[in-house]
Amino acid sequence: MSSSPAPRDEVPEGIPTALDWVVMCADMATVHAAQRYACIVELWDDAIADARRREEPVAFVERSVRLEVAAALRITEHAAGRLMGVGHALLRRYPQVWEAMSRADITETHATIIVDELDQVETVTTGLVHEVLSLAEELPTGPFRRAMKRIVDREQEASLAEQHAAAVAHRHVRVDAGVDGMAWLTAHLPAVEAHAIAGRLTAIAKTLDSADDERTLDQKRADVFGDLLLDGETDALPETARGIRPTVAVTVPALTLLTGDGPAAQVDGVGPIPLDRARELCGAASGWMRVLTHPETGVVLSVGREQYRPPADLRRLVAWRAARCMAPGCGIPADRCDLDHTVDWHHGGTTAADNLAPLCRGHHTLKHHSDWQVRAKPGGALEWTSPAGRVYLVRPERRIPQFTVDPPGPPPF
Repeated sequence: MSSSPAPRDEVPEGIPTALDWVVMCADMATVHAAQRYACIVELWDDAIADARRREEPVAFVERSVRLEVAAALRITEHAAGRLMGVGHALLRRYPQVWEAMSRADITETHATIIVDELDQVETVTTGLVHEVLSLAEELPTGPFRRAMKRIVDREQEASLAEQHAAAVAHRHVRVDAGVDGMAWLTAHLPAVEAHAIAGRLTAIAKTLDSADDERTLDQKRADVFGDLLLDGETDALPETARGIRPTVAVTVPALTLLTGDGPAAQVDGVGPIPLDRARELCGAASGWMRVLTHPETGVVLSVGREQYRPPADLRRLVAWRAARCMAPGCGIPADRCDLDHTVDWHHGGTTAADNLAPLCRGHHTLKHHSDWQVRAKPGGALEWTSPAGRVYLVRPERRIPQFTVDPPGPPPF
């Protein structure tokens, strides 16, 4: 016989709540998953050792073990192979990651992300493993996956220009037959242009919102795509859609731009790009949003309580800083979010970078109509306190550097 859990304020001190049990069960599942990987690797090693003792070829050992695991767990051989591959990587190449998982310091998803991303790096140092483990223990899986991609991009920067040049040579457009009179039109092209095209299609599609238009956003995007390519013009679109051009945020450290020596330029949603490409974009038309950062100084924008609506530059800066919805684990891009005053304007909040954060519509509504409490923390971070009393710190993906003022020196002679 089950019963509803007692309200939080009626639970005796020291007695686990229902949420505590959820977390404990999840931790136990992670520990058991770590042991499962260890047992699979042991089974694999024993099979190889047995084949060698009998002087039999070991070529089919992996396939045999894969089938054995698949049959025992009632999963596909593909899924069994995945378990074997991740397990071997954790136990043999990244034992520190397996140990963290076996203590439930990280989840199984964090561990598989680490394996998938670090396997792309040519040389994995102990310091690199410690760096990603620290992030895994701190971040939810969505932000952690993006952070891992940035780390891998950083480690691969040395050959970035050569790799990009080689990849560009393989650009192409292909048509594949579909069903019911449909087809797939696929373009393999540089990621900067691809994201810009997708952004323009979405922006134009969002303007087509007449009351009698029942098309979904995807359908509108597809129709706009066809109209632009077939007609080459936007005269058939409403006036609000005709001037829309793509916008891509390109972050270029100033020292990199000026001297060629420094961190790689980054494109939102894409990753690092070659320096020559960054210089080209920073000299291009106004449709490119250029964000130049200095390693020591930066900018803080605020209009205080002079106006409720943030100026365009402030909105862009806050969205650039966060990159995503600032709710725990949410991955919705900032350009699809509302810009929220953390301390409500009607309660004395200011229109300033340290009191603004992008929240998707769902989390924006949750913040204002539930018992979740949100507080601004230094650096643009948000501290979310759940109705159960648990605290989650969400940090933005970028930092706005602060201006520093040197203390006055001695008077001149």
